[in-house]
Amino acid sequence: MGTTYHIKVVAGLFTSGAELQQQIDNRLAAINKSMSTYDPGSEISRFNDLESTSEPFFPSDDFLNVLQVAAELYRITDGAWDGTVDPLVNLWGFGRQGTSGRVPDDREIRQALSRVGFDRIQLNPAGTISKLDSALTLDLGSIAKGYGVDAIARLLGGQGFSDFLVEIGGEVFARGRRKDGKPWRVGINRPVRQAAIDDVYKAMPLMDQAMATSGDYRIFFQIGDQFYSHILDPRTGRPVTNGVVSATVVAANCTVADGLATALMVMGPEKGVALVDRLTSVACLIVVRQPDGTLTDHPSRGFVIN
Repeated sequence: MGTTYHIKVVAGLFTSGAELQQQIDNRLAAINKSMSTYDPGSEISRFNDLESTSEPFFPSDDFLNVLQVAAELYRITDGAWDGTVDPLVNLWGFGRQGTSGRVPDDREIRQALSRVGFDRIQLNPAGTISKLDSALTLDLGSIAKGYGVDAIARLLGGQGFSDFLVEIGGEVFARGRRKDGKPWRVGINRPVRQAAIDDVYKAMPLMDQAMATSGDYRIFFQIGDQFYSHILDPRTGRPVTNGVVSATVVAANCTVADGLATALMVMGPEKGVALVDRLTSVACLIVVRQPDGTLTDHPSRGFVIN
């Protein structure tokens, strides 16, 4: 997944940490083998290479589970989150192809946009998936890490652990409490480009919930005074320019939180908070950089800030 993981488990004296870590590594390797676009032999790469619109593809449970969440995110965000942005990601140099530091011209963007649209991925009742357009390719990078977090949380729960914290690349799920009996506390990174990884903007308690944050301050390129973020609007084909620098989502599971955080970056504070306020057991904090450089918080109902 191109990142690190960090897991804390409140465990008994006779728990084998090495054995548990091996199980975790094996589970993450399986998910990576399913959804990594950097692995030419992965499940997602094989689907992307599929040139037929009539041939069904038989996905693994992991792949199908993520695609079902992806379809729902695409629907509720009116396309602000789209798992078929792969051509745009590569065009702007943020994927496995292309070179960053170059702004594509309008023709290139229109051409890439013609191959974007999650509504042309068909999830069939029989459990297979297919393309309605052979040119479509998937990039689930903005949701797969969250799914990995949920998978490890299920693994730990299945082992009988009731108190743990799972973090993969900044996406988090917390179950139960810390060893001292207090709720887990998770920080939101300060959303400025020069901030250190441990520079905390806000901290919040987290118990039996997931939290994911998306931001424009880590992956970008600059030309002159203009910054181009890796957060792309699937509808325009261009990096977002709405002033949103960070979006944090708290939800029941990290798959939803991960994808929705990316969508809120695209939707902006008004539409984003309005959407979250309509959802059950979901809260968010959207941070906007003002023209003078100050940061403004836009929390949804129920978002707890410390």
